Formats: sequence, C-alpha cells, structure tokens
Amino acid sequence: MAPEQSEWMRIVAQDPNHSQWYIDRFREMAARGDDLDGEARCIDAMAARGARIPDAGCGPGRVGGRLHELGHDVTGADVDPALIAAAEEDHPGPRWVVSDPASLDLRDEDGRRTPFDLVVCAGNVMTFLAPSTRVDVLRGFADHLAEGGRAVIGFGADRGYAVDDFLSDAAEAGLHEQVRLGGWALEPRIRDAGFMLSIPGR
Repeated sequence: MAPEQSEWMRIVAQDPNHSQWYIDRFREMAARGDDLDGEARCIDAMAARGARIPDAGCGPGRVGGRLHELGHDVTGADVDPALIAAAEEDHPGPRWVVSDPASLDLRDEDGRRTPFDLVVCAGNVMTFLAPSTRVDVLRGFADHLAEGGRAVIGFGADRGYAVDDFLSDAAEAGLHEQVRLGGWALEPRIRDAGFMLSIPGR
C-alpha cells in the first residue's frame, strides 16, 4: 500500500505553480546574496570529512548542494519531481532522486544499501508529512544510518507536530535524542520556542 499523500503534495495538487514558486523564491534569495547556508554549516561542523549524507526532503537542493561543495558525499531525496529537477540544474554534483520519505530506500548504483554517517532533514519537511507516515519516515532515517550515526532534524514546533509527539515517534523508530537546540546556529532551546533542532542517534 502506498504511503498517505503528504501535505506538500496536496498543496501541489491544488496549486500546480506552487513548486515553481518555491524554486523561484530560493533562486531570488540566492541572487540577492542572502545567507542560505546555515543548515549546511551546522551539518559540516558535525560530520567527518567526506561523510556520506542523505538530505531527506532536499527540495531544490540548497543544503545538499552546499554540503557537496564542502566535500561530502551527498544524496538528496524529495517527493516532488519539480524540486529534484531544480536541484539537478542549480546544484550539479550530488545524486538527486525522487523518493517519498515514507518509503525511503537509498541504494548505490549496484543496488546495495551502504550506511550513511548522518541524515539531515531541514526546511520543515517533518511538518509537511502525513501524520500516518511520521514514524515510518523516522524509521527510514534510522535504517539508513551506520551504527552510532545521527539524524539532524529541524522544524517549526508551532506547525502542527508537537515536540513530545516527535520525540515519542523518534523513539519508536529507534532514534533517541542526544541534543535539542533552538536552531541551526546552535542557539539554546527555549521552552515553547517556535523552532526545534533535534539530534537523535541510532
């Protein structure tokens, strides 16, 4: 049975221009010189040189693209083909694949699944998931990680996915929180703050 459709793809079904709007938004920000690398800086500081990193819900590729420039082995996955096409155009180098995060199965060209060092999931991806798929998505992260690997998951805590529910889902999926922060600049987490960065390990 196919996973329940995500909120993102429901939005796209209702507004076929939504994906292009999102792509153009980040292209315009990049053209203005806005700092779009905060997530990538955080991940790069946590990862060994040349780490294998999947960017789950990669969108048009800004995080995975920058991590590739920094020397990491990146595979970006997103359910929206338009976003993957933009990632391929704007950020050549990483491997970009169309994949629903609820059924994530990243394998190399020989069909083997080699464990990843660290999973990044940025950009409120978790809040766009269908609630019925949340545990499956987190379990997929755990399944793709090497022993001792970590996931780095950031999302707005006021966007319909309560922190306690997330932590419960993560634990059920085999991910146990090691660190909780208030954002990608490693600011402390303040109770009831609008954003959460969680770093669970396998």
